[in-house]
Amino acid sequence: MTPLQLSRLLADAALSRKARSVVRIDLRGKTTLADFFVICEGDTDRQVRAIAGEMSELAARSGIHPLSRAGLEEGSWACLDFDSVVAHVFLPGERAYYDLEGLWGPARRVRPKRVAPAPAGP
Repeated sequence: MTPLQLSRLLADAALSRKARSVVRIDLRGKTTLADFFVICEGDTDRQVRAIAGEMSELAARSGIHPLSRAGLEEGSWACLDFDSVVAHVFLPGERAYYDLEGLWGPARRVRPKRVAPAPAGP
């Protein structure tokens, strides 16, 4: 899976858990840190953990596992490092405070399309 495809998968996972303000930042050619950041927010620490968990789960189904995970216990900022893609899931106040989007100002931002809701049960 390419970094672009992985960034899309992680953004879709976030949207499936009702993450807000999901954005992918294209860092290719700007840093060796990663090719993409996926940044989003959840309303509560529980939702932050659920979003990060869904990201890990969907990536694992494709055989991809994060190199490291941080912040899952506290739930105010969860970070999943997939090497070429780093996912950040924030509480709104934490996102504004750290302002990762502002740090990478000239990088291209891609807002994912909303995923279709899962069909209702049988």
